[in-house]
Amino acid sequence: MARILIAGCGDVGATLGQSLSAAGHEVWGLKRHPADLPPGIQPLAADLTDPATLTVLPPALDGVVYSAAAASFSEAAYQAAYVAGVRNLLDALRRAGQQPHRLLFTSSTSVYAQHQGEWVDEDSPAEAEGFSGRCIRAGEQWVWDSGWPAVVVRFGGIYGPGRTRLIASVRAGTATRPAGPPLYTNRIHRDDCARVLEHLLFLPEPAPLYLAVDDDPAPLGEILSWLAAQLDAPEPPLAANLPLKPGAAAGDPALRMRASKRCRNARLRASGFQFRYPSYRDGYAALLNSDDG
Repeated sequence: MARILIAGCGDVGATLGQSLSAAGHEVWGLKRHPADLPPGIQPLAADLTDPATLTVLPPALDGVVYSAAAASFSEAAYQAAYVAGVRNLLDALRRAGQQPHRLLFTSSTSVYAQHQGEWVDEDSPAEAEGFSGRCIRAGEQWVWDSGWPAVVVRFGGIYGPGRTRLIASVRAGTATRPAGPPLYTNRIHRDDCARVLEHLLFLPEPAPLYLAVDDDPAPLGEILSWLAAQLDAPEPPLAANLPLKPGAAAGDPALRMRASKRCRNARLRASGFQFRYPSYRDGYAALLNSDDG
């Protein structure tokens, strides 16, 4: 059985850790305040932005999953999470003489600058001009340059338990469908995120990069209309595209209006991965039929 460190063990990391533990692996979850980690994950209190707290890592690690997220949508927060944190952890692993067999880095499709509905895959240029995309790309490169076998996973928009903003906005009547050309969005259910990471941790000879999105890149307006039908709610009205407002959250439709693209998951599919929720319809239907919906 493997010894796995999940650095930045939030929602996706905890879901992954529980699955790994259930399979018999030894798992540590590193975060500032790890007391809320579920059973099966050994808590490790540390701050990725503070090298002094990274001096006592579990020995003889087989795998490391870096799944930290920025604390806010600011350049300083992204620099801390995706550049300084990565560098600090890699330095700590080297100082401890660790030789992990695999590093995984959770990245984002926001590294792509395409925004006119283009299809993108692992070979497409990733040249986002915003600070978020630039910081995440820097983190990717640090991991690839580490000298250890490394895999970067670029996730689309994550939804699932506790991530039900679209459902809430449709139910409350505050959602609006963007006018104009289709605004394509790419999604993946939280549980499939964790399953992708577990799959790639143990996949023989993986590629260095995978796009992790479901099979159904879909226009935002289509998704909102579908949710309204499921909720027996009024269809959200059309709204003219608006420029991005200062301080808009990363998940806001206003932000995605500058990032319309369609992501291909063919490489991930070819590796043998099977989605539990291959479309937003499958994932949101499961949420609506649960207490989270």
